[in-house]
Parts: sequence; structure tokens; C-alpha cells
Amino acid sequence: MSDDEEDYPTAGAGLDDEEVGLPKTTIAKIIQEVLPNDLWCAKETRDLITDCCLEFVHLISSEANEECEKESKKTITGEHVLAALKSLGFEDYITDVNGALDDHNKLSKERRKRSTKFDNSGISAEEKLRRQEALIEQARLNMMNGMTGEPN
Repeated sequence: MSDDEEDYPTAGAGLDDEEVGLPKTTIAKIIQEVLPNDLWCAKETRDLITDCCLEFVHLISSEANEECEKESKKTITGEHVLAALKSLGFEDYITDVNGALDDHNKLSKERRKRSTKFDNSGISAEEKLRRQEALIEQARLNMMNGMTGEPN
């Protein structure tokens, strides 16, 4: 596995909650971003930080699930996570989490809008496929011509 690949087990792969991990590469990058350039973090320390992060995620998830169940809902929302942060005494994180939630909601709305725009274009699925194949062929030709130095 390369350094760029995420090295962690995923949920739904027949693993218990205790066996599910976080992306070690991402956590290592975050640690390096926070540390001054002349400091390094030992592997054991990174592993300990990863374990603490996982425990924090489990704590917030569990509390958000309880908040969700109080409302007789089946899906945990951002509001449940915010309520969990507050009830657990992590009020200092609420502003940042709210900002991230707002950004996520904006991006989701834009994706839905683009998807709807594409779906309502009036073009048949067959025509969309034909156009996609033509674009792929053109890209292939452009790539091949770029390798030989020939103009289109």
C-alpha cells in the first residue's frame, strides 16, 4: 500500500466497532500541519492520537445517536451532532462544526442542482451516452496526438 492510500479498516466489512479505524495517512498529515517544521511525531504517538480521535468520534456518534432516538428519527443529522457536542461539554467546537456543516450543505445543494439540471436537460440517456463516448474518444485522440506531437 502506498503512502497516499488510506490505511484503515472500513465499517461494513464484517468488523466490530472496535476494529473500525480512521485514515492514518490523513491523521499523520494533520499532525504534521500542526507541528512546527523542525518537529516530528513518533509512530507510537501518532497511533495514540489516532486512537484518541477514534474514541472522540465514537463518543460524539453515540451521543448524537441518543439525540436522534429522542426525536424518534432514524437518521443522524448535523443538528444531532451539534446537540451531542453541547451536551458533552464541547461547546467550543460548535462554531467550527456549524461552519463545516454550512459548507457541506452548500456543496450538497450545488451538487443536487447540477444533477437536476443535467437530468432535466431534455437529452435522452442514449444521447448522453453517445456524447460521453464521443468526448472520451476525442480525449484519447488528443492524448495520442500529444504523445506524437501531431496537431489534431
